[in-house]
Parts: sequence; structure tokens; C-alpha cells
Amino acid sequence: MALLLSLLTALVVFSYGHGESLGCDLPPDHVLLSRENLELLSQMSTISPVFCLKDRKDFRFPRATVDGSQVQKAQAIAVLHEMLQQVFNLLPTENSSVTWNTTLVDQLRSGLHRQLEDLDTCLVEEMGEEGSALAMQRPTLALKRYFQGIHLYLEEKKYSDCAWEVVRVEIVKSFSSITALQERLRNKDGDVRSP
Repeated sequence: MALLLSLLTALVVFSYGHGESLGCDLPPDHVLLSRENLELLSQMSTISPVFCLKDRKDFRFPRATVDGSQVQKAQAIAVLHEMLQQVFNLLPTENSSVTWNTTLVDQLRSGLHRQLEDLDTCLVEEMGEEGSALAMQRPTLALKRYFQGIHLYLEEKKYSDCAWEVVRVEIVKSFSSITALQERLRNKDGDVRSP
């Protein structure tokens, strides 16, 4: 649990540090919302990951999509948007059998929706400046395949509590992987090809 909390803390600190890090005007509460969403995700754990070791799986997060040296600013924003959208879609609905607190899930879905709306504005601005939707397709397609694998895993495991815990931890890990991309966006004023 300490590792999970440290990953969440790192994601909060680095991923959304300043609202203007993406080069567009995000609302002042965007950073606070990110922190709240991560706190909700950490509170959703209902079972110790230790009990679910037999259910672990390598979902093969597409790191090249995030770490690649050829990622443009508009692609980076598209990746961030796609990541949040896929997590939003993955979260269980009220008809799900997962034992997560539905109030927490609803709050997380609401927070992710607000962040997606914020990023929609950035995405429209960047697509107009740097290229077409076709340029965004490749990196986001890799993320879609990654999340499709997660959906298939949940089906295969019959949406068990351990399967959901493995997925929850995976979401936290995948979010931490996009931290470097967001940091490059902030430090290099959009030149994400610089390390």
C-alpha cells in the first residue's frame, strides 16, 4: 500500500503540476481536481494486492506512445486525453459487481469527465496548430488496444474483486508512466522530443 501511495503522490506532483503545463488555459481547479481523482482511486482499494498476486498480468502498457522521441505536443495531449477517456470508460457502472464504493466511483467518473472537458479545449487548439486527426490516431490506437486487453482480462476473470484490484493498480502504474511526457511538456514548452 505504501508503494501505491508513493506512486499516487508522484503522479499528483509531476503530472499536473501547473495548469498551464499543456500550453493551453486550463481552469485553476484542474490541479486540485487531479489530486482529488488520485485520492479517490487510492481509496477504492477493497482488497490487498498481496492477495491477488496469482491474478497479476502484464498488460503491456504502450510506453513508446508516451516515451517515444517522436511524440509531438498535439499527440501528447491526445494521449493524455485518450488515457483519461479509457479510464473513464473502464470504471464500473452501477450494474457492476465490483465491491468498490459506488460513491467513490461516481466521484472519480465525475472528476475524470471534468478533466476530459478541460483537455478537449487543448486538443482542439493543438490539432488546429500542429496537424490533423490522422496524426493523433497512431498513439491513441495503441492505448485503445492496451485498454481492450484490460477489458478482456476482466471478462476472463469474470470481473472478480482480485481482477478489479489488479486493474486498479495497473491504472495507477500507467498514469505514472505518462508523468515523464507531461513533465517534458511543462519544461520544454511543448518540445516533448527533448529528454
